[in-house]
Amino acid sequence: MAKKAQTVYVCNECGYESPKWMGQCICGAWNSLVEERIGGAQSKNAPLSGVAAKVGRPVRLSEVGSIERDRIDTGIDELNRVLGGGIVKGSLTLIAGEPGIGKSTLILQTAISVAGAGAGSVVLYVTGEESEAQIRMRADRLSSNLPDGLMIMSETNTGEILAAAAEISPAFLIIDSIQTMYSEALDSSPGSVSQVRACASELMRTAKALDIPVFIVAHVTKTGELAGPKIIEHLVDVVLQFTGERDHDLRILRSNKNRFGTTSEIGAFEMRGTGLAEVKDISGSLLDGAGAGSGAAEGAACAAVCEGNRPLLFEIQALTASTGQSFPRRTPLGVDLARLNMIIAVLERKAKVNLFTRDVYVNVAGGLKPDGTSADLAVALAICSSAEGFAIPRNLLAAGEIGLTGELRPVRGADKIVREAEKLGFSTVILPKRNAASPQNAAGINVIPAANLMDALGAVRRLTGNAAR
Repeated sequence: MAKKAQTVYVCNECGYESPKWMGQCICGAWNSLVEERIGGAQSKNAPLSGVAAKVGRPVRLSEVGSIERDRIDTGIDELNRVLGGGIVKGSLTLIAGEPGIGKSTLILQTAISVAGAGAGSVVLYVTGEESEAQIRMRADRLSSNLPDGLMIMSETNTGEILAAAAEISPAFLIIDSIQTMYSEALDSSPGSVSQVRACASELMRTAKALDIPVFIVAHVTKTGELAGPKIIEHLVDVVLQFTGERDHDLRILRSNKNRFGTTSEIGAFEMRGTGLAEVKDISGSLLDGAGAGSGAAEGAACAAVCEGNRPLLFEIQALTASTGQSFPRRTPLGVDLARLNMIIAVLERKAKVNLFTRDVYVNVAGGLKPDGTSADLAVALAICSSAEGFAIPRNLLAAGEIGLTGELRPVRGADKIVREAEKLGFSTVILPKRNAASPQNAAGINVIPAANLMDALGAVRRLTGNAAR
């Protein structure tokens, strides 16, 4: 006898299920519980359509084959870098980003590349948001020679999708997007918390049972976080975040979770009329004439961070102006607000820079949003430059984390940063004292060690002829 359908209340933020409505969920969110009906016609542990259930049994770990040798080359070096060397068979990858950022373009380029890799490389692209004709229009823009192995399916029923996957056994399966999919086992509408969670679970079981790598496209909320319950991020093997600004062509791909590689690598792309193009020299595109360029600029300092094995050099711009309000404004773009407030407090207390009556605006040129704290020193130098009215040479680079006592803490990848700075034409680099003492930094470039923020400011003022300030 079929189990009677029941009604539950599911939190849109965390996925918590409650038999009764509550004003506040256990995760702290208010008015986030919505009513959903869960059908009982199909058990949660029932075999998937078209997929034979595997009976688990203990095996020796030494007898299990390594999957490192079974990675699929995406044909896109930047994507391979972020994934850790390619797509792992049987893995479930989630890629998220704002609308129009280029998620569908990236995965379609990947599908075309994998399908054209050789005989038997069949790729199944499932779309729930567009028709086959719309996908063909985008594909014609990306490539003039479409491979025969690329198959398109416009469907939102996961049962039909999994049956088709079991029939053709693709080398790669793409779902665009998870918010449009639904399972017949549930009565709720597509995109609801229960549907997203159930569909993700079915795709995960399919990926492991058929040893097929699956890419899932997901939407994001207004705050930039992944839409849907957090349990999806725990289910999948890899979580990729595609970010960028609409008024800039640069796109950054980051890995927030990766069971098969590091999460510190990033991939860079440039949006063009023919699709996404890989950017090999990110620093050169972000600096815009700094480094090898001559001259100086007031309120601008070059910073550096190390993302995985790749050093990134970019420009920090700052502007201070007399405030007309009781509380001065602190406006960061690309910099964390809490971090900016801390740097301003250290500048006022330790370096005696008067910012209490000034509004402070800080911007990362190029639309980049760097992770980490290596850019702290450059932010402080740019703010001080604008406040005191002196220009920082364009061939000077600064990297270091600022502590609450004003000390400069060492940064990761200082050797790579120095080598990249020398390649781009910088003549001087200011580093924390512990980084500057490294013997690998003995290159054709002037490395200035600084124990604290005051030492770094003093070195910049001497270089610019403002030592008396």
